[in-house]
Amino acid sequence: MSYRAPVRDMLFVMKELAGIDAVAQLPGHEEAGYDTAVAVLEECAKFNEGVVAPLNAEGDKNPSWFKDGKVTTTTGFKEAFKQFAEGGWQGLQHPEEFGGQGLPTLSHAACSEMVNSANMSFALCPLLTDGAVEAVLTAGSQEQRETYIPKMLDGSWTGSMNLTEPQAGSDLSMVRTRAEPQPDGSYKLFGTKIFITYGEHDMADNIVHLVLARVSGAPEGVKGISLFICPKVMADGTRNDVHCVSIEHKMGIKASPTAVLQYGDHGGAVGYLIGQENRGLEYMFVMMNAARYGVGIQGIAVAERAYQKAVAFARDRVQSRPVDGSLNKAAPIIHHPDVRRMLMTMRAWTEGCRAMAYVGAAAFDAAHAHADAEVRAQNQTFYEFLVPLIKGLSTEMSLEVASLGVQVHGGMGFIEETGAAQYLRDAKILTIYEGTTAIQANDLIGRKTARDGGRTARAIAAQIEATEAALRARGSDAARAVAARLEAARKAWLDAIDFVAGQTKGSPNAVFAGSVPYLMLSGIVVAGWQMGRALLVAEERLAAGEEADFMQAKIVTARFYADHILVRAGALRDSIVDGAASVTALALEAF
Repeated sequence: MSYRAPVRDMLFVMKELAGIDAVAQLPGHEEAGYDTAVAVLEECAKFNEGVVAPLNAEGDKNPSWFKDGKVTTTTGFKEAFKQFAEGGWQGLQHPEEFGGQGLPTLSHAACSEMVNSANMSFALCPLLTDGAVEAVLTAGSQEQRETYIPKMLDGSWTGSMNLTEPQAGSDLSMVRTRAEPQPDGSYKLFGTKIFITYGEHDMADNIVHLVLARVSGAPEGVKGISLFICPKVMADGTRNDVHCVSIEHKMGIKASPTAVLQYGDHGGAVGYLIGQENRGLEYMFVMMNAARYGVGIQGIAVAERAYQKAVAFARDRVQSRPVDGSLNKAAPIIHHPDVRRMLMTMRAWTEGCRAMAYVGAAAFDAAHAHADAEVRAQNQTFYEFLVPLIKGLSTEMSLEVASLGVQVHGGMGFIEETGAAQYLRDAKILTIYEGTTAIQANDLIGRKTARDGGRTARAIAAQIEATEAALRARGSDAARAVAARLEAARKAWLDAIDFVAGQTKGSPNAVFAGSVPYLMLSGIVVAGWQMGRALLVAEERLAAGEEADFMQAKIVTARFYADHILVRAGALRDSIVDGAASVTALALEAF
């Protein structure tokens, strides 16, 4: 079964929930309204369905391989990446002055979902390049921008992000790669970096490594980390002293080469400081936030692909008579209630997280381009609150959805040849890289909830309450039911917000014992809010006689989300507020 981009649903979310036409009123985005989005998404769908998606299974069976310091990517990847770059997809949301198209992040989010659905291993290369571009745009000098960004946008060069080291993991305070200043203003880098996605490959002429390192004499901990550009190939065409010594053998995303890079074994890798010394982590967070949002999109993308495959199988697989006696012979399994429940769970999760992510992208656009400083600040706060939800919830749900996809296939799902298992294997990395779910949850608790005493979270809850009122005013059975579920979930969330805001300083273990449940609760409620908003729009359109089948499906899916996913909120609330003691009660030696 081949991938078909869900362009209609993407456009619905972009127009009705994320407000693409309002985004088009922002300075610099005047030409990027709904009509432009239609044209861009349709063209993007054509490319990813025809060129990128067919390489997905091949990359899983015949991954990138390493020999004599070189990485050869799966057959077809290099040619597809060339077409990707020539089509302008790498520069979609980046500034026109450097060769990009300057489209909103909202448009890029939909296109990014498509390429990740088509082939997540392939899509990781542009994702990391996007992050590198953002970091150089944010903190690089004008000379660095002009040197590196155009080449990354036209596909001649790609970008990589070098944080992790063998002894450091996610604790960047333990970074030991060292940088020694040189008389010409450059630095020599020495150290080992691991888990470097597309840190070595054959798809571009050069790789722009962004490297966290410690300048000699810098303070210990995160305050002493600086950020450097370290190109694989120098301006004079010579090879820099950075070398791939191996690539990892992984559970999933097998076609994406994950490199171990060695810096400075032959005299020192030449690096150039980005911004100021000892501010590297601050700059890298720009790249990390972009990547975290991008990984959330990957979760939505792999969930969409798993859902499509499961639906196609359920339509074709004939087994058992329907329990209601509607047929007197074996029927396609899509007739069976539990299969319908699994498919609806997959669909509702995917649509809810897509809506939350696209609304986040529109907030990002407003935060960067709105003329009013106060509006920019409000949108920035909202976007920053959403990032751990988009990353954390969308990736955790992708595991559930991909697992359900295997379950729908039954025994055939456990057989690699059917392809359902690949999505489950690929999805697992999403809850791990760019910060595990617990790291996202720690961010949500510490920086996003406790720091302002829960003010931002409660402001979002107030907006949700307004949506509940609109649903109740509508009066339909579906709207009333969703309003009731949303109200109960919001109240459960408010209890958890009060607990987190009130107890983080005095009882940190009690709060952080429920950190991931708090993230899941927050995300479930915010995505449910978007599904409620979608229902309101769909009922209006249905009443006006527009696209009856699509709008009816939207209403049913929103109702299902409320009945089967929003109802999880109460249990999560109880585990957060009342369940901490049992998390830490067992003596360590008893494990």
